[in-house]
Amino acid sequence: MGAVTQTLSSTASSTPDGALPGHLAEATSSDASLRRFLHGLPGVDQVGAEARAASLGTRSIKTTAKAFALDLAVRMVDLTTLEGSDTPGKVRALCSKAMRPDPADPSCPAAAAVCVYPDMVATAKQALAGSDVRIASVATAFPSGRAALDIKLADTRDAVEAGADEIDMVIDRGAFLSGRYLEVFEEIVAVREACGRPDGSGAHLKVIFETGELQTYDNVRRVSWLAMAAGAHFIKTSTGKIQPAATLPVTMVMLEAVRDYREATGQMVGVKPAGGIRTAKDAIKYLVMVNEVAGPDWLDPDWFRFGASTLLNDLLMQRTKMTTGRYSGPDYFTLD
Repeated sequence: MGAVTQTLSSTASSTPDGALPGHLAEATSSDASLRRFLHGLPGVDQVGAEARAASLGTRSIKTTAKAFALDLAVRMVDLTTLEGSDTPGKVRALCSKAMRPDPADPSCPAAAAVCVYPDMVATAKQALAGSDVRIASVATAFPSGRAALDIKLADTRDAVEAGADEIDMVIDRGAFLSGRYLEVFEEIVAVREACGRPDGSGAHLKVIFETGELQTYDNVRRVSWLAMAAGAHFIKTSTGKIQPAATLPVTMVMLEAVRDYREATGQMVGVKPAGGIRTAKDAIKYLVMVNEVAGPDWLDPDWFRFGASTLLNDLLMQRTKMTTGRYSGPDYFTLD
């Protein structure tokens, strides 16, 4: 990140965990200073970014490494249902699959989380009781993000009180694209505060950008830094409702941002590509990119996730192929 990273890094060592370095705290103190900071970030070379992402996407891994990657990808899946037709029965079935993705193979790891609407959190909590699978809930007027702040905060608190471990909020893209950066920053800060509980525990916050609406890679870099400075635990590409959703180049820009943010502040932030990742081959491309761009510390479900509803089935088919030497039909596993 060049001069920006060097400036921030010079203050990072003396900052308490969770606090911003002095320069970054100053940069977020007003709309004008935040604008100067974000527009002072180095621009993204579009041609170079797309070429590097394409190159990383050609890497292949074999045998033992592939088996490890498939299991890791399973452990990184946020198994998701976000439809108006969702029912308690559908959510319970999804929770059962998240806990035991392949009932015929006890060696198959569980998924990372089940992601649902806030009114389904209590159902998921009951179904997942006693497991390590986390409950994620979308909030803040998902997927548009267009609602008054008090409604967004109430939406968040309802999900947390119902038992959500993670909140996936959406930013107001209209505010960001209009240059109202401090408004977006302060909203993220407020939602993170709403993620807390009276007992001191709280839900982790994932901030969704809807990168398909942000128009440029420069905007993706800027919003990544804005969200991280505001306290995001994860930055997430998309709602899955807008195309294009997750892409390798966009995810690469976000991975560069979390890498540089840790270098500058000492704080790690996770990344979650969501939408359009459907095959094991695609998932492995993303894992290669994580390792090459951010580093192996991010190869962990605590720091990298896939937002997906159909990816898990292909991962399970590929696992079965490696174990038995033959493919199972696509209807061998439950359809989500």
